[in-house]
Amino acid sequence: MTTKTQAMIEDLYKVAGKAEIVDGEIVLMSPTGDMPGRAGGAIYMSLRLYESKASGRAYPDNVGFRVNLPNRESFSPDAAFYVGPRAGGKFLEGAPRFAAEVRSENDYGDKVEEAIAGKRAEYFEAGTLVVWDVDILRGQVVRVYRASDPKNPTVYHRGEIAEAEPAVPGWTMAVDELFT
Repeated sequence: MTTKTQAMIEDLYKVAGKAEIVDGEIVLMSPTGDMPGRAGGAIYMSLRLYESKASGRAYPDNVGFRVNLPNRESFSPDAAFYVGPRAGGKFLEGAPRFAAEVRSENDYGDKVEEAIAGKRAEYFEAGTLVVWDVDILRGQVVRVYRASDPKNPTVYHRGEIAEAEPAVPGWTMAVDELFT
């Protein structure tokens, strides 16, 4: 680990709010609104209830995961499932097995789609097996991307049951629960 990286991680602990380290810079993330916030919370709660059936732990929004990629040193998904050692008050080491990214009001447009696809690729490079792209504001869908086939998501709509295989075996969640 370089001195700059260590300094950046230490700086990240002091940030008030949600942030990630991308391209050697601390990138602040704006707070989200009503529906995206509740959707992220619903995913976390469902994963938390599932913990007793799996080896791993659910994490809510704003938990840091340290990774070692050329252009990224951390992730902070909206909800996650992690298999690895506890870290006390420090960030978790390595990528979560499953990450949910819930789109906020301004997470739309060609440039944003590019950034989302890039971040998803970085999740997979870091070892994440499944990433959910949760779009409850416009498309009202959950796109489930897998490291094994990152260009072809499975798309779940309202009235359907989404899953996160193979990252969280046996766990499912009704898409409708994201809208309550």
